[in-house]
Amino acid sequence: MTEHHSPTVSRAPSRPTGFTLIELLVVLAIIATLLSIAAPRYFNHLDRVREATLRQSLAVVRDSIDKYRADTGIYPQKLDDLVSRRYLRAVPKDPITESDATWELLAPPDGDGENDGVWDIRSGAAGAASDGGNYADW
Repeated sequence: MTEHHSPTVSRAPSRPTGFTLIELLVVLAIIATLLSIAAPRYFNHLDRVREATLRQSLAVVRDSIDKYRADTGIYPQKLDDLVSRRYLRAVPKDPITESDATWELLAPPDGDGENDGVWDIRSGAAGAASDGGNYADW
């Protein structure tokens, strides 16, 4: 009688698959370091974009006020007059306050009461810009 021996395969002890706690902590430390570098730059970029948008909105609305005055001989009584007469498509939102209701409307400096209206606008946002000036002074 012949004995049949099944070939034995020697197996190395199996190692559990997955990441060790140390590997996970190293990866999290790297991610935290990258975020600590990138996050401040991102938020500074957002502030600069809001400021540029505010400057552009002020320039567009002021130009519209001047064109309205040149065409009609009077200043608009409110910003909605610029929209209804199609000098603007819509009253822009102040990008700092994120509202179109916070604009400060200025009457003409030499107003005689007869031709009062919106001569200029300023942002109603409190605080200082990145250049050190106040938003309300732009």
